[in-house]
Amino acid sequence: MTDFDKQALLDAASAARGSAYAPYSKFRVGAALLARDGRVFLGANVENAAYGSTICAERVALPAAVVAGARDFVALAVVGDGDGPVTPCGACRQVLFEFCPQLIVLAGGADGSSRRYLLGADLLPDGFGPIRLNEGQ
Repeated sequence: MTDFDKQALLDAASAARGSAYAPYSKFRVGAALLARDGRVFLGANVENAAYGSTICAERVALPAAVVAGARDFVALAVVGDGDGPVTPCGACRQVLFEFCPQLIVLAGGADGSSRRYLLGADLLPDGFGPIRLNEGQ
């Protein structure tokens, strides 16, 4: 599955953003992760008074997918408050890279703007993944 409705995925991420719990930063983020089998898993950021315990929207959607048995992903849409596209943070890039270095990332903004990236090529070049642990074996 390489063809998918990019706008529908961005819309799903934007809708998920409405469920965000962001009382501290007031910056809501939603994510929609598309599995190769066509299922879409949603996430929203969940902040915590102990800031380090905050979890990003992407790291809410991915474990939900894994629990549901999905391991093969095609695309992720992430939409945040404010103008301009919002890309995943470094921690989210690393977690997503574990499963799909070739993941298409659609970064969107509340203003309707969006950009397309490839996770490994554009957002985490030379990323560390499972293949590195198996080299030389």
